[in-house]
Amino acid sequence: MVDKLKFWLAVALVITGVTGFYLLGEQPLVLRVLSVLAGLGAGGAVAWFTEPGRRFAVFVREAITETRKVVWPTRKETVQMTGIVFAFVVVMAIFLWLTDKSLEWVVYDLILGWKR
Repeated sequence: MVDKLKFWLAVALVITGVTGFYLLGEQPLVLRVLSVLAGLGAGGAVAWFTEPGRRFAVFVREAITETRKVVWPTRKETVQMTGIVFAFVVVMAIFLWLTDKSLEWVVYDLILGWKR
């Protein structure tokens, strides 16, 4: 029950920050943006102390740990794979164009007799 109250308090703080952006319409943009950031920060701080917030923090830490385990491709590998993808796209485009023109010739010229 307490977590639900904290969650709704966090939502209310975020809404208050966004509302402040519109209520401060005559003020400089920096002040208006700070209003939104303050609402987001306060809402995030309150949400951080709920059970789902703690679980989310653990999830983020585990995700960062898993990301560090990934073997990222080198620049050379990335350039080679990009080149292969572009070459495949060009070959497929030519193949599909030839297939389209062949079917067009068969249907319009041979079957229907609509010579251009």
